[in-house]
This record gives sequence, structure tokens and C-alpha cells, in this order.
Amino acid sequence: MATVSVLNMQGKEVGTMDLNDAVFGVKVNEHLVHMAVVQYLANKRQGTQKAKTRSEVRGGGRKPWRQKGTGHARQGSIRAPQWKGGGMVFAPVPRDYSFKMNKKEKRAALRSALTSRVAENKFIVLDELKLDEIKTKKFVEVMKNINVDKALVVLGDNDLNVIKSAANVPNIKTAPTATINVYDILKYNTVVVTKAAVEAIQEVYA
Repeated sequence: MATVSVLNMQGKEVGTMDLNDAVFGVKVNEHLVHMAVVQYLANKRQGTQKAKTRSEVRGGGRKPWRQKGTGHARQGSIRAPQWKGGGMVFAPVPRDYSFKMNKKEKRAALRSALTSRVAENKFIVLDELKLDEIKTKKFVEVMKNINVDKALVVLGDNDLNVIKSAANVPNIKTAPTATINVYDILKYNTVVVTKAAVEAIQEVYA
């Protein structure tokens, strides 16, 4: 069972916490982690790109010149792909790029991502993260105290003061435990988690 230090908002160690090996100590499955990242990015794609084929471009209903005797190559329409203003060959059309992963695969991928962050010492546990007011400066101070510049901050509850204080800080993303995903865990250098959030994650994914 892995043990991590618990820090306060001033960056000082105030205790330790045992992490559940069923969530933070599993064998890392790189294939599932890769699949989860690809799925996340694919599901974000709008898929709204569109170009017109020769049948959709306006005009071109008349044969530009007769079939024989002009010295030109034969042409049937000025909207064929080789003409300027013509349609596109194999034009892209709106489509859905999303695909599904099994629930067990998703959970296993998330456990693998969390385990890799713990193994790399990029998993910081705070005893609490509370702000009395919405103040970006105070949030930045907390991040400096724990020596973090690019992090995913996972909260045990929807603390609007913290969320709004972090909104304008570059390279920082806040997320409740219910919305964490493999892509964000790997994208940010460090995962900063409150004790309450760790307990909630262990309850759901153990």
C-alpha cells in the first residue's frame, strides 16, 4: 500500500495518507490508457466539416463544348473536380467520430493513469483547499507553496470560491471527482487532490 505525504495550503507536511492499492497500485495497462485518451479526443471532435461534391456545386449543367473537333479534351461539366470552382473528389461530410469503451475498460484505464502519477511522485494530497473569497492571487499562492505550475486540481466538493479563483490561472484545471478522466490526468504535470477527493475516488473505483 502506497503512502503519501499530506500537505497543508502553506506547503508543510501535516501527516500521511495510505492509498488503496486497488486504485493507486495497479499494474499499468498502457493499451487501455491509450484507448481512453484516443476516445476522449475523438468524442470531443465536432465532425461538422463539409465540402461539396460535383453533384452539389451550383452550375455545370451544360456541356462546355462539343465532344469532338475542338482540339480540347472532352469535358462534360465545368463543375468536374479538375475545373476551378468544381466539386471536390471524396469530399468530407459531417460524421460522428465518437466510439465507446466498456465501463470496466474505462475504470481500469483511470486506475492505471492514477497509479502512474503516484509512481512518478506527481500526486500531491492536500488536507484541504478552502478560500474565504474568490481571489486568484490567493489560489496562485497555494500553488506556489506546493511548488506546482501545471496541475489538475481535483476537489471533493463543488467549492465555487476555489473553482472561480483558479479559472484564470494558466495551466491549471479544476475538476470534481465525478468528472476526472485519463486525458486530463496525463496532460497536466501534477495531480493535486484534497483528502476528501482521494476518499471519494477510492470509494468509487476500488
